[in-house]
Amino acid sequence: MAGGAAAVFTAVAAAPAGAAEGGASFSRIQVNGGKPIVIGTTNEVMAPASFRMTTTKQWKAPGLIFLHRNKGEEQLWHSIETNDCPNRVGVCDITERMYFDPSVWDMRNSEAGAWRVGAQVRFKDGSGDTDDKGMAVYVQRNSRLTVNASPEPVAKGKTITVTGKVTRANWETRKYASYGGRHVSLQFKPAGSASYSTVKKVYANGSGNLKTTVKASKTGTWRWVYYGNTTTGASTSSGDNVVVK
Repeated sequence: MAGGAAAVFTAVAAAPAGAAEGGASFSRIQVNGGKPIVIGTTNEVMAPASFRMTTTKQWKAPGLIFLHRNKGEEQLWHSIETNDCPNRVGVCDITERMYFDPSVWDMRNSEAGAWRVGAQVRFKDGSGDTDDKGMAVYVQRNSRLTVNASPEPVAKGKTITVTGKVTRANWETRKYASYGGRHVSLQFKPAGSASYSTVKKVYANGSGNLKTTVKASKTGTWRWVYYGNTTTGASTSSGDNVVVK
């Protein structure tokens, strides 16, 4: 790879996260800009990361950060690409890219949720250092929303029915499935306006279906917004414009 980049996998040593073996410290850690890593069913997702590694020994390969839980017994498998560093001992500022590909890795739905950040480096003398950094990163299943507002057009004062559906990525089947019981906001943007405002909140039924009614007052665009949870990413439907006559 260009620029001395190194591609590795998270086949890290089994040393329990938090059991510092010595020789390195890790600081200035950032993963995906502090945002959850949201993964669908087919497309590869790249999460950028960066950190500073300070070592007292010469390292064998650039250090890396990875995701783990249950005291290091579980690690979230993905491919990693990092930049090289000219300093074999001392301070290195490392940029990392974590690649998650649900079409390649057999991801489990139970892997959605909170993970801890670990950091690791291996030294030329055969020793290493694996640390738990006490940071949480959320890995989430992608969600989707559809919308339909009718009739179109509609007379002022008449009823508009807005429907939709909430679905969520199933990593095990690699398909989207109904996501029932979600609390979803119905938003409206008047014609000529640049922003939406929330009109009401609606619970999806057990099949993920949404349905509500509103009075037609002015021409504009309707959409649904779901704000997500610890295991599922937020999503926004496309907009459906309704002309009020």
